[in-house]
Amino acid sequence: MFDKLADIESRFDEIERQLSDASIASDQNRLRDLGKEHSELAPIVQATREHRRVKGDLDAAREMLKDSTGQDAAFLREEITGNEERLAKLEHELHEMLVPKDPNDDRDVIVEIRGAAGGSEAALFARDLYQMYQRYAEARRWKTESLSSSPSDLGGFKDITFAVKGKGAYSRMKFESGVHRVQRVPATEAQGRIHTSTATVAVLPEAEDVDVQINPNDLKIDVYRSSGPGGQSVNTTDSAVRITHLPTGEVVACQEERSQLQNKERAMRILRARLLERAQQEQRAAIAAERKSAVGTGDRSEKIRTYNFPQNRVTDHRTGVTLHKLPQVLEGDLDELIDALVARGRAVSLGDGEPS
Repeated sequence: MFDKLADIESRFDEIERQLSDASIASDQNRLRDLGKEHSELAPIVQATREHRRVKGDLDAAREMLKDSTGQDAAFLREEITGNEERLAKLEHELHEMLVPKDPNDDRDVIVEIRGAAGGSEAALFARDLYQMYQRYAEARRWKTESLSSSPSDLGGFKDITFAVKGKGAYSRMKFESGVHRVQRVPATEAQGRIHTSTATVAVLPEAEDVDVQINPNDLKIDVYRSSGPGGQSVNTTDSAVRITHLPTGEVVACQEERSQLQNKERAMRILRARLLERAQQEQRAAIAAERKSAVGTGDRSEKIRTYNFPQNRVTDHRTGVTLHKLPQVLEGDLDELIDALVARGRAVSLGDGEPS
């Protein structure tokens, strides 16, 4: 670990020299990249130098203790204990800082929620999840933007796609990808029986134009008239847009805006995010089935989290965390669940455990 820290400190010093170079100051792109790298390395270097200082104090105190007696010796032992504790804490912090960072963690995200098994009840649950994430984003001072949706007749969503913008959005939201299962008595259930339904959630890092190069010749763009639930016309012009990426078969449709241009821009944002996710999965060679890795098939037996209304219980099946505060979770109180997933991911990266 300390060899790597020495390399990082050397690189940090080199960046500081470059930032003070007048020739680099005129290159805004280079200056921006160096500034970003400097800010990322600064906490590690600060902790490394603090570790060196504390280690020096500890060694000096141990040496002095050899020739000390009485109150001086007692004082030195107390100082040694304090420095040992501080040193252990710094080593743990440095160990965690060296965990490879997900390059997408600082990105905004695009979230796709689809009602899966359960028909109308699944669509209502998709709406509940959408509102839950809206509230979670609001609590963290992130912004949400609806991009595309297909409402159901009972007020739910067959599917809905929205953006979440804010610092660290992907680093937290990425753990929400998967099958979410709900167990409750639907409003349409006359016999009071508990039904099990599912909705799938896919969290995609939002792509920038430079991340994904899309050849216009690879796109098939169709325009049509927007419609609401049950076929009711909500627009008298052909403003809805459907874009098909021919090489991959990805299809995105947007009809939220009255402007065809705005709907096209939204559809392109979603398409870029999907293509970035596909490319990154191929690079990682994790799976070949693009976004299906995040959400599975939506079958009831596949699940990452269960929301059980009769028992007021939420269980995350990856960490085993169970909370008996379902209403609060649906109001966006997700940090306890996500914190456990962050800790689990960190432990795996540090080699302290494997995902179950």
